[in-house]
Order: sequence, then structure tokens, then C-alpha cells
Amino acid sequence: MPAAAGIDRTADRAPPAAPDRMDTPRPDPRSVYASPLPGRYASQAMAALWSEKTKFEGWRRVWLALAQAQHELGLPVSAAQVEAIRRCQTVTDADFARAREHEQRTRHDVMAHVHALGDVAPEARGIIHLGATSQDIVCNAEIPQIKTSLDLVCVKTARLIDAIARFAERHKATPCLGWTHLQPAQPTTVGKRAAMWGSDVALCLSRLEFTRDHLPLRGIKGATGTQASFLALFDGDAAKVEALEKRVIELLGAPGRAALAATGQTYPRVTDAHVIGEVAALAAALHKIALDIRLLSSRKELDEPMEAGQVGSSAMPHKRNPMRCERACGLARFVMSLTNAALETAADQGLERTLDDSVARRLFLPEAFLSIDGALELMIEVAAGLTVNEGAVRRNLEDELPFLVLEDLMLAAARKGRDRQKVHEALRRHALEASRVVKEQGKSSDLLDRLSREPALEGIDIRAAVSPARLIGLAPRQVDRFIAEIASPIRKRYAAEGREARGDRPLV
Repeated sequence: MPAAAGIDRTADRAPPAAPDRMDTPRPDPRSVYASPLPGRYASQAMAALWSEKTKFEGWRRVWLALAQAQHELGLPVSAAQVEAIRRCQTVTDADFARAREHEQRTRHDVMAHVHALGDVAPEARGIIHLGATSQDIVCNAEIPQIKTSLDLVCVKTARLIDAIARFAERHKATPCLGWTHLQPAQPTTVGKRAAMWGSDVALCLSRLEFTRDHLPLRGIKGATGTQASFLALFDGDAAKVEALEKRVIELLGAPGRAALAATGQTYPRVTDAHVIGEVAALAAALHKIALDIRLLSSRKELDEPMEAGQVGSSAMPHKRNPMRCERACGLARFVMSLTNAALETAADQGLERTLDDSVARRLFLPEAFLSIDGALELMIEVAAGLTVNEGAVRRNLEDELPFLVLEDLMLAAARKGRDRQKVHEALRRHALEASRVVKEQGKSSDLLDRLSREPALEGIDIRAAVSPARLIGLAPRQVDRFIAEIASPIRKRYAAEGREARGDRPLV
């Protein structure tokens, strides 16, 4: 029947298809958003680990391992088909273009690359991905990618510990003002404070190494983790299914039993939470170090490296901002913020698997590693070139020392038989008046002169009491212990593994 007059029937027809982002021409990369992490902060090595090329070549390694294991165990996969896949392990620009065309049609990234591999290995087209689900491929490629990324983080963390240890050794006996509650406190040494930094980072290194070394592969488990498709391929022979998984794991370079016993469609996403959590803990340690240096820079005690033409401020020519440490703090804070995304993703995986993990993981995994990599490179550079302004360190300490030794002086007077309460009151008045002069008149503290004229302290060697060397306790020995028990073993272990942990060398 014809449409009634005045009634719009256009809504009954299917709406026009929305523009497909995959079908549109690729714009000039300078005219669209691009993450600053690969080009501005992270190293080329870490950026390459999280590249599309690394990702898809990882998939091809799993397809090769699966086909080879299936051939060895008697499935209808020929040696020629295995070799065809082996010849095509490098993903070329042409492969990327073919995969993009296939994904426009299939709307499935893994199937797109199955077809792209089949295009260049046509004799193997029919057996690629035989019996597998996407996550048999993706998960078993991602875990080695994460392990390799953790390994690079560990190497750079060891380099940072080495650079900090070298700095600590040079300044182990350089007295400086200690701070608690951000208020002047008992003196320490510049090197002892650095040894604290190194100890924190070493704690993080041990956890990162443990996590790296205890990441099993998912294994070959099929769509819901039951291995049903592989059991069907082997006509119900469970032993061959188990042998297939073991052999694939071996071909991927892991011990044959290094696969999870029970999984759903993916490896447990709580694994990602463990990984991001340890990376974030390292980020917190780096942030603390960088913040300490920034605080001490504001007191003119420390300066991070500065190049000859480096500009601190576009408006204030005198500025020497600790921009490397500021940048490291920013990167570290970003890494720490990703822990919640990893935890929520793990918590929200319903039953055998839901796909809402995909988008989040595409973001937080590479960005966490690229960010921590950038922060590590900055802090290695800072630690290797950190300057101690000993004049400012000494002046800041001397300004506060008389206040810090008042209790010692009071006790020394009491030992000479003087009234403890009267000495306390005298010293309290001197301290308050000296503080008033500093705060209200902007003058240097005259407390030491006041104390030298105080009758209650007659006969007490005040100058000896405020000697910094007398007040730093075992700080130098503690630095020696840090180097002997923590830094040196890390240096030797990484050297023995053929990975230089020298923190004063350029990074690759």
C-alpha cells in the first residue's frame, strides 16, 4: 500500500552505514594524535618490543610451533607446510597491507593475520590455526613479550642501582642535614641518603625478577580452556593432546611443563595485575628518588646534569630546573595510575572470559612499560651525573646544627652537676630568640654565638659538640655495607649473565 500522505516512512528503511574508520585513507601522522611515549620518553628497544611488528611476528612463532608439533604428533600437517610457515616469520609491509584488507572484511584481527599468513604460505593455508582459538595464539605470544619487557626493565634497574652506588661511595662521608616530617633532623650523609635510594630500588628489582621468572605460558587450551577441539583432532587421545601442548611450549623456548594447569579462554588477567603492580612499585621508588633530588635542588644542595645550551625557563634566564627528575616523576605517577586498570580488568573477567579486557590491555600494558622505561633512563642519567654543591650542603647543615645539639649540650651540663631544668630553660630561650632573628629579620642564625656566652654551658666544648663528623653515626659504614651486600652482587650477577649493569654507560 502507498504510504499515507504526510507520514514519513524513511525510518522503516535501514540507515546508511556509518563511515568505517578502517576504510578511510590513513592521514598524515603529524595531523593526528600520537602517543609521546615512543618518540619522546621510551627507548627504541622498549618501543620495538611493543610494536605491531613484534606483536604479529609473535603470533607467527606460535602458529609455527603449533603446526610443527601437530606434524610431529601425526596430524595431517606436512613437513612442507611447516617449512612454508617457517619461511614467513617476518611480517613485511605487504603483509600488513594484506592483513588490513582482510580485517576490513572479517572484523577480526587474528583471523585477518591467519589469512595474511596463508597468502604468503599458500601451501599451508589449510592447516594454519588448526584446532586453535585466538587466545591460544595471542596469550602465548604476549607472555614472552611481557617477560622480555620485564627483563629490559630489570637490566636498566640494575644500571640505576650501580649508578646510585657509585654516587653513594663518592659521598659516603659528606655530612648533610637530615630531614624528618620535612623538618630539620639529625645529620646524615649525602652517600647514606643515596644508599637508601639504592636499597629501595634493589627491593623492587628482586620482585621484578621473581615476576619475570614465574610467568608460565597459557598453553594450548582451546576456546574455553578444555582442549576439546584438540581432543577431537586426536580422536579422543588425551595423551596426545597433552603431548601437543608440551611440545608447543618447548618450541616456544619454555620448559615443556611451563604452562598453566587450568585456564579459561585467556591466561588469568590477574597476572597482568601482578606485572603492573611490580612495575608501579618501581615507579613509586623512582618517584621518591626524583622528588628528593628536586627538594634538595631547591635548597641548592644537588643539581641534576645540565647541558651547555639547556634552557631552564623561557621567561627567567637564571632558572636551572630539575626537569629530568620532574619528567621522571610525571612518568612514574602515570605508571602508578595504571594499577587500578589492571586490577579492574582482572576482576571483571566473567566466567571463562569476556572481551572487555582487550581495549584496556592494549593501553595499560605497553604504556606501563614504555613509561617506566623512560623514567629509568632519566634517573640513570641523573644518578650518573648528579652534582653535590658541598658549600650549600655545609651551610645548610651549619645553620641548623646548633639547634640539633641542644639536648646533647643540656645533658653534658647536667653531667657537670648543673640543674637540668634551669639549663633547659636557658637553652630554650636562646633557641627561640635565634629562630626569631632568622624568621623576622632574615639574618643567619646566631645561636652558636649565644650558646658560647651561656654561663650554664661553661667548660663544655660547644664547637666539638657541633662537629658534623661526630653526629653522622655509622652512615659511612652503612654505605659500605649497601655496596658490599646489595650493589656489588647485582653488578656481578648481571655481568655473569652477559648483561652490563654499569650505570655510567650510554643506554642501548
